[in-house]
Amino acid sequence: MSKIQDFKMYINGEWVDSSSGKKIETLNPENNEVWATVPEANEKDVDKAVQSAQKAFDNNWSKIHPRERAKYLKLIADQLRANAEHLGKIETIDTGKLYRETKTQANYIAEYYDYFAGLADKVEGTVVPIDKPDMQVTTTRIPIGVVAAIIPWNSQMLLTAVKLAPALAMGNTVVIKASELAPVTLLEFAKLIEKTGIPKGVINIITGLGEPCGKALTTHSLVERIAFTGGPETAKHIVKNSAENLSQVSLELGGKSPVVVFNDAEQENALNGITAGIFGASGQSCIAGSRLYLQSKIYDEFLRKLINKAEKIKLGGPMEKDTQMGPLNSFKQLENIEKNIKDTIKQGGKVKCGGKRSSVSNKGYYFPATIIECENHNLPVAENELFGPILSVMKFEKEEEVIEKMNDNKYGLSSGVYTSNFARGLRVSKAIRAGIVFINTYRLISPMAPFGGIKDSGYGKEAGIESIKEYTRIKTTWYNSSEKPMTDPFTMG
Repeated sequence: MSKIQDFKMYINGEWVDSSSGKKIETLNPENNEVWATVPEANEKDVDKAVQSAQKAFDNNWSKIHPRERAKYLKLIADQLRANAEHLGKIETIDTGKLYRETKTQANYIAEYYDYFAGLADKVEGTVVPIDKPDMQVTTTRIPIGVVAAIIPWNSQMLLTAVKLAPALAMGNTVVIKASELAPVTLLEFAKLIEKTGIPKGVINIITGLGEPCGKALTTHSLVERIAFTGGPETAKHIVKNSAENLSQVSLELGGKSPVVVFNDAEQENALNGITAGIFGASGQSCIAGSRLYLQSKIYDEFLRKLINKAEKIKLGGPMEKDTQMGPLNSFKQLENIEKNIKDTIKQGGKVKCGGKRSSVSNKGYYFPATIIECENHNLPVAENELFGPILSVMKFEKEEEVIEKMNDNKYGLSSGVYTSNFARGLRVSKAIRAGIVFINTYRLISPMAPFGGIKDSGYGKEAGIESIKEYTRIKTTWYNSSEKPMTDPFTMG
């Protein structure tokens, strides 16, 4: 086994251990071995990070011109492009995601920093058509203050970018809490941040457990906004915590996203889109298309083709060039998947391929591409978010029927529609209760496209031109333009 690497947190422009000296071990999902340690932050460390962010906000960052802030965002983008392969390797070791994906993602994620850098000096105020004589009323957008960004282990660089970039562009300072399941990528990112020369305290990156680190951060009196991506149960705690400091909250939570294929769909396109949507990244994506509805006429043929495609997916080490699907991130995920499959089989679900832990490694968390036929879309694997390569397949007859079934779930993040009928695609996309709809495609992102869900998938949007405004507050200013003094309020007329 190679030497275990030790990492430090980034607070106020300095590299520090936790005040208690405690460490968190992080495992390599490929072999279940400890490969790195990071500090286990406590309340004292959190306070130090938040105080440094507040000081940076008060002293300089909120006061400099937006174009100056934009320069730092562009420098971050440059660092991401220059170090994409290095960041990719770290992320692959820490999360198990494929290296051929992670090494190219940093390049694209750099576009998010460039995009929000371009918006930094474009957010304008208004002149209000006020109903009072001799009064000019304007609104301006001002920065909020200290933002707490809580990042999950999957898609760390993207889910950091959609919070950090708009927050910085609008003059806020940020404390980022990395996931304890895979924290190292963000600490490596901090090294790149340091190279930009951004003022100390503007960005702080800490590592720790939900209790006490996460709780201390989300209840801190100086935190004005919480941007969270993760699971619904943790989100409920965060909402409760925000009552302590009355901070704004945005939640990007899980999903159990439905995909429908109609009889008239272009099948090869649908097969590729569905495969990418559920088996890409080993299904460890919040928008994974994990509930598939096939219209009856094509059901048997399409399912047969899909099974054939899934059975050919090559599992293996995430650093290998020919690997198509790597390990899951944690043993907890593996156990949860196995439990849900077992319960589904008991209730009548039929495993068509996969369904059992892979023998590709006796150490890593490998699970093959799995397809389960379900008569009832409320069976455990079809109802619960599993965060793995598990696809539930169901049959339907009519359009109205499938719309009802697609909406019959507590989540509402993403969805997909495959049809060659434009009118049907438009009708169904309007009827689906989800924050994102893909028509004849799936699993795409862009800095310009808002991302976020409804129902138990959370609220608030990330990315897109409107999202930058969520990192501001509106200030209203009244100007009296009359030459006459105000009337004495106590003069009786």
